[in-house]
Amino acid sequence: MQRRNLDDLSAFLMVAREGSFTRAAAKLGVSQSALSYTIKELEARLKLRLLTRTTRSVSPTAAGERLLRNVGPRLEEIEAELAALGELREKPSGTIRITATEYATNAVLLPKLAKLLRAYPDVKIEIICDYGLTDIVSQRFDAGVRNGEQVAKGMIAVRIGPDVRMAVVGAPSYFRSRPEPKKPQELVEHNCINLRLPTHGGLYAWEFEKGSRELKVRVEGQLFFNTTTQMLGAALAGLGLSYLPEGLVQSDINKGRLKRVLEDWCLPYPGYHLYYPSRRQPSAAFALIVEALRHRG
Repeated sequence: MQRRNLDDLSAFLMVAREGSFTRAAAKLGVSQSALSYTIKELEARLKLRLLTRTTRSVSPTAAGERLLRNVGPRLEEIEAELAALGELREKPSGTIRITATEYATNAVLLPKLAKLLRAYPDVKIEIICDYGLTDIVSQRFDAGVRNGEQVAKGMIAVRIGPDVRMAVVGAPSYFRSRPEPKKPQELVEHNCINLRLPTHGGLYAWEFEKGSRELKVRVEGQLFFNTTTQMLGAALAGLGLSYLPEGLVQSDINKGRLKRVLEDWCLPYPGYHLYYPSRRQPSAAFALIVEALRHRG
């Protein structure tokens, strides 16, 4: 009875505020006849007429005015509190799966997501590091992270980092017995450390650009790795030249542990983007992650 009274009082308030059964019924999503019956039942239970009906308008009676003035605000408070409880029930939670490169994970994802993870303990993030152009739909990832040029068509892309540059580096010990390359073509004479891509097992071609000239050089060497961390370690050990993100090697360059070559051939390119299917219905947790990662520089 009490729950029914609350529902019927809400219906009465809508009619009184709208001054029309037609408009109130449309807002409540019920038929006009059903709404009229609800009000009549409420008036019968209260044994008071609440509305005066004419062919052109509907207006509250004295009893109706009292309900509108005194009960209306209280019902609004109750509805607001119920909505707040609903927000607690829908507290962001769940696991979000992301595929990204190792460097993107360390340089972009972890620093930006740290605060979010502390604020939302029910949100879990699984990051799989790989260098293949993973099909995030078939592999059941919620999103992927790649540079802007690699984002697949038909995806929503959100920039999450600034433009980046690559760097060709080697240890000072490596250059003691070898001349520094002055142009990309000379890399074929050097012992270069290759990155093996999981896609078709191919090797990553080193990309260069200067003015209007663009070059891709397939280098040779004794070492092959599938992560940039190993490539960096091998370069520091003097085992060859590596082609790595500038941000990963800048500290070692500054400290003299690595020497950079061909810098004028390594131009900036579009930075990392988070991408996901356009038809994806984002959860509260996913929406939080997108906003936390969004680049605002």
